[in-house]
Amino acid sequence: MTESKMQLEEQVLTVSSEIPKRIQSALKNAEESKQSLNHFLEQESHLFSSIHSHLLTAQPWIEDLGAMINQIEEIERHLAYLKWISQIEELSDNIQQYLMTNNVPEAASTLVSMAELDIKLQESSCTHLLGFMRATVKFWHKILKDKLTSDFEEILAQLHWPFIAPPQSQTVGISRPASAPEIYSNLETLFCQLLKLQTSDELLTEPKQLPEKYSLPVSPSVILPVQIMLTPLQKRFRYHFRGNRQTNVISKPEWYLAQVLMWIGNHTQFLDEKIQPILDKVGSSVNARLEFSRGLMMLVLEKLAADIPCLLYDDSLFCHLVDEVLLFERELHSVHGYPSTFANCMHILSEETCFQRWLTVERKFALQKMDSMLSSEAAWISQYKDITDVDEMKVPDCAETFMTLLLVITDRYKNLPAASRKLQFLELQKDLVDDFRIRLTQVMKEETRASLGFRYCAILNAVNYISTVLADWADNVFFLQLQQAALEVFAENNTLSKLQLGQLASMESSVFDDMINLLERLKHDMLTRQVDHVFREVKDAAKLYKKERWLSLPSQSEQAVMSLSSSACPLLLTLRDRLLQLEQQLCFSLFKIFWQMLVEKLDIYIYQEIILANHFNEGGAAQLHFDMTRNLFPLFSHYCKRPENYFKHVKEACIVLNLNTGSALLLRDVLQSTSGQPPATAALNEVGIYKLAQQDVEILLNLRTNWPNTGK
Repeated sequence: MTESKMQLEEQVLTVSSEIPKRIQSALKNAEESKQSLNHFLEQESHLFSSIHSHLLTAQPWIEDLGAMINQIEEIERHLAYLKWISQIEELSDNIQQYLMTNNVPEAASTLVSMAELDIKLQESSCTHLLGFMRATVKFWHKILKDKLTSDFEEILAQLHWPFIAPPQSQTVGISRPASAPEIYSNLETLFCQLLKLQTSDELLTEPKQLPEKYSLPVSPSVILPVQIMLTPLQKRFRYHFRGNRQTNVISKPEWYLAQVLMWIGNHTQFLDEKIQPILDKVGSSVNARLEFSRGLMMLVLEKLAADIPCLLYDDSLFCHLVDEVLLFERELHSVHGYPSTFANCMHILSEETCFQRWLTVERKFALQKMDSMLSSEAAWISQYKDITDVDEMKVPDCAETFMTLLLVITDRYKNLPAASRKLQFLELQKDLVDDFRIRLTQVMKEETRASLGFRYCAILNAVNYISTVLADWADNVFFLQLQQAALEVFAENNTLSKLQLGQLASMESSVFDDMINLLERLKHDMLTRQVDHVFREVKDAAKLYKKERWLSLPSQSEQAVMSLSSSACPLLLTLRDRLLQLEQQLCFSLFKIFWQMLVEKLDIYIYQEIILANHFNEGGAAQLHFDMTRNLFPLFSHYCKRPENYFKHVKEACIVLNLNTGSALLLRDVLQSTSGQPPATAALNEVGIYKLAQQDVEILLNLRTNWPNTGK
């Protein structure tokens, strides 16, 4: 401790002696820093005054130099401007020289360079230069285009273009005389030269566009050589289908639609064999046939846009137009491979006014069709009733016609370009299904008194068929895509809860779920009514059987052969007749539900009203067992392998009542000694009791009268 104390004291002394020295050193450093700072401030003041005086001296030079630099920049701009003019004039002179020497390919290539310069200059603010450039391009483009067009048209004329007759009767260059190779060589040369004018042509000509309300997809203009090839056909189309010509009949859209399809078909071979190789050779991605079809399609779209407003409120004419347009579209896509992403007639039909009219007309004609199909004499008869293989669903004619109607509507709208339009049609289909369900319900209510009748069963088959088909459609790719589209719309509009959106997104529910649920509920109600009706009849027929003298029937050993109780005959006959009748009238899946529902009620009824309501001697128990296992259960063996499994209460009650006396005594002792314990369950299972509870078995044992006299 003492040594430690001494060490600490030495440290304190050392530190206290060093502190004044450190303070002294710090003060000295501060003094030196202050002097250095004052020195820098003096230097800064001197430097500032010298810079200021230099700037004053240099100011006139700066002003003079600035003016000179501005002049130089302006001269450079003028030079650049003149260079551009010189370049344009040089290209223009080159084109002129090439044309003078009849070197059209080089002239066309030079015009391409000029057009590319024009595109580069688009962002310049030199309006006069831009104007000069555009005027020069326009001037040479017109000269070259006119020259090449006339030459190209001359070659086409030699090939008898356009081909008005079908391919079989054409004398086209495909089988031409010796001059054919030269003609095709010239055709290729001119086609390639016209292709070069495409850039300048797009700069100078505004493509014809239909109004924005038709929402046509953006597409480049048709390539120049194909435009020239289309010109004679466009003239023919306008001649025949515009103005007061006899061929321009508003009620006959099929005339001009068929004409366009025929033109496409007539020229396909030539375009594929002669024009497409030229495009491939120059490395173009254009498809000659589709480009040709696209040009003709614009004629159809213009014609439709002009005609539709004139027949919008004439239902039959409008409906006929829509039918013809849909047939035209189908052939155009399937036969001629026209892509659905290009502008097509469905864009015209999707325009708001036209589309709403289409929906209205579609609804009107569908409802008329529904009226006629339900009032038809054959409405409730199956078309295939005599063909067992086909008639599994036993579908009445009205239900099949209705689902065909829905299928046709789907085919009509499935190629619409916008998902929102398809969803409106889907809503129409759902409305029609609901309307048909309501009509079926009304007819069903008229038939309620005869719930086993032919028409009632036909309605039930119809409901089942529609529900089954809608469930199948829900898994169809087209409707799954619509479900996705609906999901996006609902999410935007917040029209569904998060749970419903989640179910739609995870495919747990479908677009038809609401309809299917309502149809299933109607089906269940109708089946329940049928089951109740048959069950009432069976109960009436079982009255005698309930009163059977189960206590005093002779035992099995006293009878030569066991036979069915006479009082059970009405019950079994009624049951058999009704099962046969409904098996013939209901489809397989419905009949299966029906008999299983009926068996469930029958099992409880026989158990509670016949077995529990009586006491049984040995003969009575044996007779009951015989009636049930050899007569009642086999009635259902045609519909399932082990019908007794559907009569669990009755089957197990018969087991308990028919146990031999020793086993019955033993079982009763086990049940009384272990109420609710596992050994009781094991004992019950051992004799074949799985459904009945322990208390039920005790009650059944007490219904037996053949206990031995034990003297108790």
